[in-house]
Amino acid sequence: MSPILAGLKSITGEQMTSKNDLLSLEKMEMALEVVPPKIISEPLTLNEWTHVLCTEEMPIFSNTALSIHDILSDDRKGAMELASVILQDPNLTVKLLKISNTPHYNPTRQKMVTVSRAIIMIGSEVIRELTLVCSFLESILSATNRRQANEEIAQAIHAAVHAKSIALATNDSSPEEVFIATLLNHIGRISFWCFCGEQGERIQALINKGNCSHEAAEKKVLGFTLAELGVSLSKAWKLGGLIEEAIKPGVLSKKPRVELVELGYEITEALKEGAGSRKYQTCVRKIETLTHQSKKVINEKLQNNTSVAADIACQFGATDASMLIQSRLNQFVGLDELSPVIDKKQLQLQISQDITSIISDRIDINLLLETALEGIHRGIGMDRTIFSLLVADKQSLRERLSLGWRKETYEHKVVFNISETPPNLFFHALSGTQAFWAKPSVNSKLYTLRDINVIGKNECFIMPIFSNKMPIGLIYADRGINEQPLTEEDFNAFRYFAQQANIGLTIYRIQRS
Repeated sequence: MSPILAGLKSITGEQMTSKNDLLSLEKMEMALEVVPPKIISEPLTLNEWTHVLCTEEMPIFSNTALSIHDILSDDRKGAMELASVILQDPNLTVKLLKISNTPHYNPTRQKMVTVSRAIIMIGSEVIRELTLVCSFLESILSATNRRQANEEIAQAIHAAVHAKSIALATNDSSPEEVFIATLLNHIGRISFWCFCGEQGERIQALINKGNCSHEAAEKKVLGFTLAELGVSLSKAWKLGGLIEEAIKPGVLSKKPRVELVELGYEITEALKEGAGSRKYQTCVRKIETLTHQSKKVINEKLQNNTSVAADIACQFGATDASMLIQSRLNQFVGLDELSPVIDKKQLQLQISQDITSIISDRIDINLLLETALEGIHRGIGMDRTIFSLLVADKQSLRERLSLGWRKETYEHKVVFNISETPPNLFFHALSGTQAFWAKPSVNSKLYTLRDINVIGKNECFIMPIFSNKMPIGLIYADRGINEQPLTEEDFNAFRYFAQQANIGLTIYRIQRS
C-alpha cells in the first residue's frame, strides 16, 4: 500500500476488505497526488513541435479551442452550446466559475454558479477567451513546470494586467480582449518551456554564457524561434482576433491595441530592472502620453497591477508564478506615498465564501484543500504554507500541497519528522486537537535539530487535520522567509481556515459513506 493510501485510510471510516475499497482509496490518492512528469522524445522541427503540443501534450486544450471556434463561428449556436463544451471538463468548469466570480471579472459581485449564467452576465466573447486561458493553464500547470516555465507564466499574467489597465484608461472598446491577447502572446514560449527537455537545457546554457540573445540561442538549438512557434500554435488552434494579430512578428505599422500588448511586456521587463531604472521611466512616459495621467497615479497603478496580477495568478492555479510576481512589489520600495493595495480582510472573506460554496456542494477534496491553503497563504500573508499527510509508518509527514516553499526542484517534497522521544513540534501538534502557535522563545525544546534543518527556528502555526476523529496530517504556516512577526489576529484566521478544511473533510467522508 502506498504512503498516501495508508495516511488517508481513515477518511472512508472503513477497513479495506474488498477490491472496491482499494479502488475507492486509489481515487482519493489520485485527487491529491501530483502526476509524475511525462517523458517524451523531443521534436526536431517547428512543424513537429506544433504537432506534438497539439496532439500529444495538450490535446484537451486543442479540442476546447477548436470547438469554441466552431461554435462562435456559427450564428445558429449560442450560450447553450458554448456551455456544453466547457462542462465536458469538470476541472475547467470549476476554474472558470471561480475566476468568473472574482472582482476582476465580476465587479458587481452577482454570484454566478452556472456556466450558462456566467456567459449571460459576462458575455460569450469574454467567456470564450477566459475559457481559452483557463484551459491552456490547466494543460500546462503540472510537475513538469520548471523555474523558466513559471517565469514565462508569471510574465504573461503580469503583462496582461498592465495592458488591460492601460486599455481601461484609454477607453478601449474591450479591455478584456487586450488582457487575453497579452496573456496568450507568449504562448509558444510558455508551451515550449513547460514540455521541453534537453533542448531547453542547451538554450539556457547558451544564454547563461552571456554572448547569445534568447532569440539567437533558440534559433541555434531549434532552427526557429519560440515566437515563431507561438504563431504556428495560434494558427493550429485558430485563436484568431487580437490574439493572432498581436502574435504576428515584424508588423511594420502596428495598431494601437497591438502596441498595448507590447507595452504590457515592456513594463514587466522594466520592473526587473527596478522602478528607478531608465527603462521603467520610459514606460511611465509612454503611459503618460496614452492616458494623460500623472506620474504619481501611474506609479500607484503599476504597483496595484502587480498585486492584482499575483492574485489572478493564484486564482488561475499558478501559485509559483504568483510568488514570482509578488516579488516584483519590492521594486517599488522608495516610491513616495504609496498605500497598501491588498485588503486582507476582504480577501479572507472572499476565500471564505469560496470554501463555503465548495462545502455546500458535492465536495472536490483537492479544490477544498487548495482553497483553504490559499486563504492561509494569501489571506493572512504567510511566506510558507503546506498541507502534509502522515505516511504509512506514522513516523513522518510528507508534503501534498504547498505554497511559497523554496525547493531545489518542483518535484522535491518537504518531509517533516515526527519524534516522540524527545517530542518535537509535529508530534506535539498531532497529539492535540486544536491549532498550535509555536514560539522558539517558549517552545524551544520542541524544535529538534531535524526540524530546524527543514523549517528553521521560526514562529509558526500548526493544526492537525482529522478524518473520523483520527489525525491524518496537518497544515503548517510561517513567515520564515521575511521573518515578520505573527499576531493573534493572524492565528485566529489560520485556525479558521484550517477548521474549514477539517469540516470539509468530515462532510466529504459523509458524502462517500
